[in-house]
Amino acid sequence: MMNPILNNILETFNTYLNTSIPKSKMETSLEESMRYSLEAGGKRIRPLLLLATLDMLSEEGYQKGMSSALALEMIHTYSLIHDDLPAMDNDDYRRGKPTNHKVYGEWMAILAGDALLTKAFELIATQNDLKPNIQIQLIQSLAQASGHLGMVGGQTLDMQSESQQLTLSQIQTIHEHKTGALIHFAIVAAAIIAEAPPRITQLLSDFAKQLGVIFQIKDDLLDVYGDQEKLGKPVGSDILNDKSTYVTLLGKTEAEHQLNSHIQQAEDILNTLASEYDESHLNELLKLFYQRQN
Repeated sequence: MMNPILNNILETFNTYLNTSIPKSKMETSLEESMRYSLEAGGKRIRPLLLLATLDMLSEEGYQKGMSSALALEMIHTYSLIHDDLPAMDNDDYRRGKPTNHKVYGEWMAILAGDALLTKAFELIATQNDLKPNIQIQLIQSLAQASGHLGMVGGQTLDMQSESQQLTLSQIQTIHEHKTGALIHFAIVAAAIIAEAPPRITQLLSDFAKQLGVIFQIKDDLLDVYGDQEKLGKPVGSDILNDKSTYVTLLGKTEAEHQLNSHIQQAEDILNTLASEYDESHLNELLKLFYQRQN
């Protein structure tokens, strides 16, 4: 359970999200399919990271980050819709509900993902209370984080590496891009909006990279040792798809050791930030990363 301030940020974000995709005049079910996955729940950890970081950095609070946070959640959701497709991970359930293609069909799921991806950049481009140079930086950063040099590139490496025995370095490269890139954007976007000093931006960037690794190692552990009911999807999908993970390569004990090492590095960065900022919300979100059960 999060503190009242983070809960308030989350409630504000969800209210904004729930009104973000009005029905069009074309009388299709595209918007319904988009909303089905976007409103499916989840922890909203990426938008929360962006908004909480901005709240820490800016005297104006987090409101100017709302469009960027929703854009980030839309891109994350599109990636999940596509990941679940039969040609990719072939999953039937996501967040305890049937996956998008199970409800709306494969072609609609593909188009819903495409629409969420493009809607994300529209949101940032039309946010008039941001300086144009800030908008450009955000769009460039999000495009890089989600494209062939980021999430999509990492997903490609992941798919190409199925049925192969990977090294630790190769696994780290995959997830630095596939998982870590959007987490990194979440925190760096806040620094862009707040026009934070370069030293602070670098510290936040380093913290975000630690979070990305923490998230993935925990994810790999949950895929083998997690509770299917809490996860909202079947466990063992990585083994079924013959993927190399931190757990398959290192074993449970060493994977947990690596997890704890990255947690300590992330905490050290927050301790450095604490001399200038109230980093308590980021500390709480860090705990959500490594204590989560789904």
